[in-house]
Amino acid sequence: MLLSGERGKLVGMAEPRQRSGGVPWDRIEPDRLVLILGPEDLLADRAVQRLGRLAREEHPDLDLVTVDAAIAGRDALAGAASGSLFADYTVVVVERADKADADFLDGALAYVRAPSPDAMVVFRHAGGRSAKKLIDALRAAKAGEVDASPIRSDRDKEAFVKAEFKRGGRGVDERAVRALVEALGSDLRELASAVEQMMADSTGPVTAQLVERYYGGRLETTSFKVADAAVAGQVGQALRLARYALGTGVDPVPMVGALAGKLRVLAKVGGALAAGLNPVKDLGMNSWQVDQARRVLRNWDGAGLGRAILAVAEADAQVKGLGGSSSKTARNYAVERAIIAVATAARS
Repeated sequence: MLLSGERGKLVGMAEPRQRSGGVPWDRIEPDRLVLILGPEDLLADRAVQRLGRLAREEHPDLDLVTVDAAIAGRDALAGAASGSLFADYTVVVVERADKADADFLDGALAYVRAPSPDAMVVFRHAGGRSAKKLIDALRAAKAGEVDASPIRSDRDKEAFVKAEFKRGGRGVDERAVRALVEALGSDLRELASAVEQMMADSTGPVTAQLVERYYGGRLETTSFKVADAAVAGQVGQALRLARYALGTGVDPVPMVGALAGKLRVLAKVGGALAAGLNPVKDLGMNSWQVDQARRVLRNWDGAGLGRAILAVAEADAQVKGLGGSSSKTARNYAVERAIIAVATAARS
């Protein structure tokens, strides 16, 4: 829920957690050999841009060459890194290193053993076991390494948003961070663009109210609002929000998904507390998420949670066309029945 809860604490100093052996994109420094490992294109693109900019500060007339490892031959890398008559330094970006064929891989391994002092070669590898010999060789050669692995958890997405605002010199409160992740967290590039736009179009600390103004109508946000109202037992509010959203063309599938997600969090937190565990320390959950679940759980018991989960599972099958009817009316009705079941269970 975008605007509920206590007044947000101003933040802006958090950094995304490092998730692998590499460094974040904004800490990599130029080197003869650099490995960008992981499928997150936004992070990889930023690393390449940073390395190019830093290299150009030292070598204003450098050559920038791109080599596609999936189609290049054995000598392509050595040829690209040899430079030209018009530049004393070359930056070579090897795209799709994970798709390299045997010929290119042989040439690349030979180059890594004896890299040119007048070039920086940046290998982009999406991860996995393909061309793992190249990863091993680069690590053995002490190449710089960037972590471009996916940012999947809400905690890491929130850290990413905070770091984006910090780089822009702007403060942002906790509720605004959560609201942005709820609204746009399925696409990291879109999340970054939203931060950039909000910093360009506003002044002062970024608040949840500002996020609501920009992105309150997003599909994800609408779905979370419906789910929040339902698990709080506010059946009328949840139905009004759902009917408005469905009437304006919002797909019922993610709406049911948001309901299921809220119930999973309640079950996870409730189960952890019953077992004497700390959901934050023992399960790696966000503290705000746990606090919110604790408040909501006051209106729930185990039997009610079980009934709600079964009702949402049935609705999930129906909105995906597994209930015998795929008509718009039937799917929308399935959502409403699930909302009523959840809200009623919350008050029982």
